[in-house]
Amino acid sequence: MQIQFLPVIMNDDVDYLADIADKVWHEFFPGIISDEQIDYMVDKFQSKKAIKAQLEEGYEYYLMKLADIYIGYVGIHPEHNINRMFLSKIYILKPYRGKGYATQAFNFLEGLSVAYGLNNIYLTVNKNNESSIKVYEHRGFTKIDEQVTDIGGGFVMDDYVYEYKV
Repeated sequence: MQIQFLPVIMNDDVDYLADIADKVWHEFFPGIISDEQIDYMVDKFQSKKAIKAQLEEGYEYYLMKLADIYIGYVGIHPEHNINRMFLSKIYILKPYRGKGYATQAFNFLEGLSVAYGLNNIYLTVNKNNESSIKVYEHRGFTKIDEQVTDIGGGFVMDDYVYEYKV
């Protein structure tokens, strides 16, 4: 079934996005990062306040809608000055994973990148997030770097950087 990608513009959209983010982070990341870090990162990066600030900074979010149900979201930051798109977030709620919706999301993102005239998409992924790494590699992303980022609160993000040539 085809999903819709709806731009997050209004406060109601931000509310839906923040609610999905809280659910998906708490169902997906246990075992990869601590519960304390999950709570910290949701508050710092995916709360209503954080999402609104990111939208003002040029980030774009899209809710993924299947019929009348929001099943996930993607977040990007076009970097026109260096001709690439940062894939900040791609999350799908657990009941909808493994059904081809991630493929639709990647196709959407690739089309968006082409429409913006950007020739690659890059992302960061936790080094212990083996299932997502497999998805990215299957999709044609290549590991190009590693980075450790201090995000405050005594936490770091220990990530690989992956890139996809559009």
